[in-house]
Amino acid sequence: MAGENDGDVYEEGEGELVDWQLPVAFNENRHTEKIEGSRPVTETWRMKERMKTVSVALVMCLNVGVDPPDVVKTTPCARLECWIDPLSTSPQKALESIGGNLQKQYERWQPRARYKQSLDPTVDEVKKLCTSLRRNAKEERVLFHYNGHGVPRPTVNGEIWVFNKSYTQYIPLSVYDLQTWMGSPSIYVFDCSNAGIIVESFRQFSQQRDQEIDSETTNGSQWYSGQGPPSSNKHCIQLAACGAKELLPMNPELPADLFTSCLTTPIKIALRWYVLQNTSKLVPGLTLEMVDKIPGQQNDRRTMWGELNWIFTAITDTIAWNILPKELFQKLFRQDLLVASLFRNFLLAERIMRSYNCTPISSPKLPPTYQHPMWQAWDLALDLCLCQLPRVNEEDGSAFKHSPFFAEQLTAFQVWLSFGREDRRPPEQLPIVLQVLLSQVHRLRALDLLGKFLDLGPWAVSLALSVGIFPYVLKLLQSSARELRPLLVFIWAKILAVDSSCQADLVKDNGHKYFLSILADPYLPAEHRTMAAFVLAMIVNEYQQGQEAALQGGVISVCLEQLGDRNSTLRQWLALCLGKVWTNFDNARWCGVRDSAHEKLYKLLLDPVPEVRAAAVFALGAFISNRSERSDHAIQIDLGVGMRLAEVASDGSPLVRKELAVAFGGLVVQFEGQFAAVASQMLEEEKLKDRNTPIVSAEAPGGWNVVTPGTDGLLSPMSAAGIRRSASRGSLKGMLSSTPTTMTSLQSYPSSSSTSVESAGSHDGLRRDSSSSSLSGLAFKNVHMCVWRSLLLLAMDPHTEVADMAKKIVNSVRLRASLCAKPKMVIQNSQMSHSAPCSPSNKPPANMMIGTPPQNLDMINSVDEVRNRDNQSPGRTSMLVTPVRGSGQGSQPPHQPYSMQFSRHRKIFDKGPTPIEEKEEEVPTITTTSAPSPRNLGSVSTEFFQWSFRHFAQPVHRMREMSDPESGLHHQREFRFLRNSHVRRDAREDQNRAGFSRLDDQIFVNRNQFPPSVVKFHPYKSHIAVADKESGVSIWNWEQGTRLSYIINDNPKSTRITAMDYINAHDKALLMCGSDDGAVRIWRKYMVDDGKGKELVTAFQALSDMLPLSRGSGLVCEWEQDSGMLLASGDVRVIRLWDTQKEMKLQDIPTSADSCVTSLACDSMGRSLLIAGCGDGTVRLFDRRLAPTECRVMTLKEHSGWVVNVHLQKGTEGKIISASAGGDIKMWDPRFTESVRSFSTQSSITSMAVHPRADVIACGSVNQSISVYNQSGDSLSLIKYHEGFLGQRIGTISCLTFHPYLVRLAAGSNDAFVSVYSSPAKRS
Repeated sequence: MAGENDGDVYEEGEGELVDWQLPVAFNENRHTEKIEGSRPVTETWRMKERMKTVSVALVMCLNVGVDPPDVVKTTPCARLECWIDPLSTSPQKALESIGGNLQKQYERWQPRARYKQSLDPTVDEVKKLCTSLRRNAKEERVLFHYNGHGVPRPTVNGEIWVFNKSYTQYIPLSVYDLQTWMGSPSIYVFDCSNAGIIVESFRQFSQQRDQEIDSETTNGSQWYSGQGPPSSNKHCIQLAACGAKELLPMNPELPADLFTSCLTTPIKIALRWYVLQNTSKLVPGLTLEMVDKIPGQQNDRRTMWGELNWIFTAITDTIAWNILPKELFQKLFRQDLLVASLFRNFLLAERIMRSYNCTPISSPKLPPTYQHPMWQAWDLALDLCLCQLPRVNEEDGSAFKHSPFFAEQLTAFQVWLSFGREDRRPPEQLPIVLQVLLSQVHRLRALDLLGKFLDLGPWAVSLALSVGIFPYVLKLLQSSARELRPLLVFIWAKILAVDSSCQADLVKDNGHKYFLSILADPYLPAEHRTMAAFVLAMIVNEYQQGQEAALQGGVISVCLEQLGDRNSTLRQWLALCLGKVWTNFDNARWCGVRDSAHEKLYKLLLDPVPEVRAAAVFALGAFISNRSERSDHAIQIDLGVGMRLAEVASDGSPLVRKELAVAFGGLVVQFEGQFAAVASQMLEEEKLKDRNTPIVSAEAPGGWNVVTPGTDGLLSPMSAAGIRRSASRGSLKGMLSSTPTTMTSLQSYPSSSSTSVESAGSHDGLRRDSSSSSLSGLAFKNVHMCVWRSLLLLAMDPHTEVADMAKKIVNSVRLRASLCAKPKMVIQNSQMSHSAPCSPSNKPPANMMIGTPPQNLDMINSVDEVRNRDNQSPGRTSMLVTPVRGSGQGSQPPHQPYSMQFSRHRKIFDKGPTPIEEKEEEVPTITTTSAPSPRNLGSVSTEFFQWSFRHFAQPVHRMREMSDPESGLHHQREFRFLRNSHVRRDAREDQNRAGFSRLDDQIFVNRNQFPPSVVKFHPYKSHIAVADKESGVSIWNWEQGTRLSYIINDNPKSTRITAMDYINAHDKALLMCGSDDGAVRIWRKYMVDDGKGKELVTAFQALSDMLPLSRGSGLVCEWEQDSGMLLASGDVRVIRLWDTQKEMKLQDIPTSADSCVTSLACDSMGRSLLIAGCGDGTVRLFDRRLAPTECRVMTLKEHSGWVVNVHLQKGTEGKIISASAGGDIKMWDPRFTESVRSFSTQSSITSMAVHPRADVIACGSVNQSISVYNQSGDSLSLIKYHEGFLGQRIGTISCLTFHPYLVRLAAGSNDAFVSVYSSPAKRS
């Protein structure tokens, strides 16, 4: 279906975009996800303590030439010890050679350890050796290697054998004593027959020792006085050559110390064992002598020997990682290099010795690994290597062909990635990928595949870190290869997104310089620089050493240079990085000041991408929120930034406004005294305004009221404008007026403060000495006032999260103001005095006695509990106050703090209710002992930064499920679009005959909960949304006659819904509700759990300056799905265009009308023509392509009164249809100023609707009837009564709407009934 629809962008005969081409609005991550970080992943990969084996004891009990009495050896027998035949020379010399050779073999794995040999020792020599090594090793690990080939087998009592001084007797040595001397942590290697007995005895003695320690600790006795508590043997490791009842192999083709050979010379013994197997016949002519002559060095991977060792390491690591539990793997294979090497070789020992009926034993015990499939890969590698051996040996210096092992394993890993997901078994090749990173040949491919694996999600990152990938990718940061940069920055972005603790390792190894160089490289794609910016942001995130290192590297200048990049994600992370680098770090902040960082960030406040704007606000908020001491210059900068941030309060994205609330919170903390003074001042101004409420003296045309000042004759500065809502809606929308403290240009700020002032919260905090007055005080005061008003605006934000954050800040300031002594009014003759700026201080105001707040803090913090101000005198709200009790004093008179409690009315700069008037002498003095810190009361935060970096933890390169043609979501979407197509197709027949058919068949009628104000059909479902006058929306199924859901729009109580529409109706519909306070809220899941499961997608103030009219239209909206534009107007003088993709205002088109806009219509195809019906009877046409002052192209003036509705027909003709309240309906050609057709309904109408695709018009009149006409003016139907026997008369129609496709008419009436009408069904 998708392919079919994609071929035709427009539907036949419609000129509309088909569903596959329509944009889906409000579908970004910021809309569909909760703005919070991901759950932190528990860090398990990093070793809590790394160990090193620093001492090695080599105890050789061979007694060369004398066989032990309890072992009968075969003839011939295995003789080689450390690849030396002890009978080839004198016994003492052979013993020394064997000891030296064993030490060399161990030194290959741990060259820096301290080695001590004890050849044929006595008990005292072993004790002295062990205690000496433990003393020198301290808390590190000690290795005890025991070769007991020349002494009897271990006893069941847990004893091994050594010699007396004269070598005439075998002396038993208890493993218990050995544990005591060796201490912990230790590792033991027992190469002797019946070695399993030692391991079992060791376990029993360890349990006994632990019980003794617990018993002595419980009893309080310290028999180990002076020595410290004996260490537990839980951290001891044992490796034994065979089981408790097994003898070592005596095959003369094998060395006698086969177990030791496997542990210390794994490649050599593996090759010999390979030759002894039948599989060696694949390489004819191969002999043991040839195997011993394999060229190369173990540590040189370019040679044959080195490559085999490299492959062996990769295979044994892979086997261990796939079989062992992760914790055990970390302990044995990642904690200690020597232990890891021994256990890798132990896996080989198990495979070889099991073929000779010996079972090596380890503690901790490992599961069987000798049959793992990866051993077959090892055999194949040996085949391919050894088949070249004759040629290489014959042609001395001939280059050999490298093994394809790693390339093949990378291919297998790539195949797994094609189908890999979290619920599948992890790829067994992951440890091999780690090994391949060491090879320059395969490194690029390995990094690419590793990055794709990490991109699968946080689980993949954790898995890779547990394998041990971290030190490898950290080491690679030292590489200068440019081709590795994109891969490494991607890998590190993935790692840091999951585990931010890696920041310390990066700074320690100067890894931040690598990412600074990537960020500063203009030739790299923006995607890679974005990840570098993210990595740097994580390095400096709450890590002072990282901040200092990045600052020294010039991170601020590098970021500022690229703020204008076209990539929005890069701009976002540059701003976030800047914000993090100067958070609580003054050096970075002043570096930013020198580079004018704040001024450069101002440009991002107007960025078309909301995440970028939010990041800019985040950075500026961190810039002004440092809590260090402030100079006058710093104060000037902070307030300048605050002034610019105040302009963001009307941003369309709640993401931005939440960050703004946090930024203002930081500013309030710095200047809490000044803001408390502003709050107190506005309280007094509100009281004064209420005493001088203007009186309505006349009503002008268009709904305007002419008012005169109150009887006092003194107008409050806050109510200087003479326009006010009439009494019927008097307190709904307070007029916003400017105060004498007009905002002054920030350019007039002086470089330093020229006055000293008293604390802003004191009695005289607002008074200024006339001799020290200057522009500085005025300008700074204006900033505080401007920011405070923006905070009040945010506290009434339609988005609840934004409002709650702002209310918390405002409440803290109100509390501070209420705890200060009541400031005296200093306004005289409308002139206001100002205080000069002062540095913020944590000290209380000079005239304030430190005390506790009122005990009833719930009253202060609950903004939403205020009663409706319509029920009280204007500006008054009764407040319940708990008397304040001082410490050691009796009850104080009631004190009423000015808490931030807002009315449900929508007033733009509403300052909340005014406390009850009280006389000056009745104000009590607060004398309690401690005051709450507004820092705690007003602190707010978001998880925007955490949410932003969560993007890097999730798959980046994976196809979105909605775009995957095989996904379930895509199939669901395909079904919806197929349904839509059927609805449109089936409706065409009814549309064609609608112009001459009746439309009075009532197919649905039901009583709504409250009288409806707006009704809207869902275009493709049998749903109708009914908004009532109590701010609720009912969803009805008009085919089945049932109510499906009811939601509350959460707009203020005294406001009502005046606009409603379905957004993304062709896909997953959202419900948009606009209320007459200018706010728009968009809901999803409005059908879940009867509306209780609703989720707010977004909310914003579409219009912020609604005019107080005696008769208003509220908020009028027109939604354009094709372009994602929202047009908003109503009780204002402008038509505002919102781009919902950018979530910002595009332009304001002035209406130039003296009345409200009652309806809007637009041309969705050309997207240029805009039509507005006005309350003064005019219909105004605008061309959006022109400048705002020139875009009004025509005014149609034939209507005599209120325009009920305007409609612009779809198609090429584009006829305009309008109707006025007087009942006249007119049709216009947009090219002419005179109507082309007109007819009257013979009665006044309250609403009018035009079907967008059928020739039918419906009018609801005041005489309780609905008239239906075609566009020629012919009457089709007249509806007066509900259907049924004795059907009652319909109520006065409040709203009408047509279905967008079907010929269905919905009507809502004042008696709360909702009806749907249809054409009579066709008779068969």
